[in-house]
Amino acid sequence: MTDFELVFLRWQEAVHQNAKAKGWWDDERNDGEAIALMHSELSEALEVLRKDPEAMDEKCPKFKALEVELADVIIRIMDFAGGNQLDIGGAIVAKHQYNQTRPHKHGKKF
Repeated sequence: MTDFELVFLRWQEAVHQNAKAKGWWDDERNDGEAIALMHSELSEALEVLRKDPEAMDEKCPKFKALEVELADVIIRIMDFAGGNQLDIGGAIVAKHQYNQTRPHKHGKKF
């Protein structure tokens, strides 16, 4: 296990435990709804880009709103992965290694 994977797994577990403590896992979770919520965070990031990409976040004022919305996507993914015992950190490493072997633009012309 790489350092990245170990750190990611620790954060994933911390994020998931926080979500449980806040009641998000009190009832049975619907995987489709959880993925839709991940998507909604991406939509919020898109809205920031459309309105003001340089806007600072109100809740985390040291960061741009775009950074915080993208962080929300990752937090939702980590929570889902923690609740479903998924090794997202390991998958990120494996997928990055695979992507390094792919041709320029994956061999597509566009």
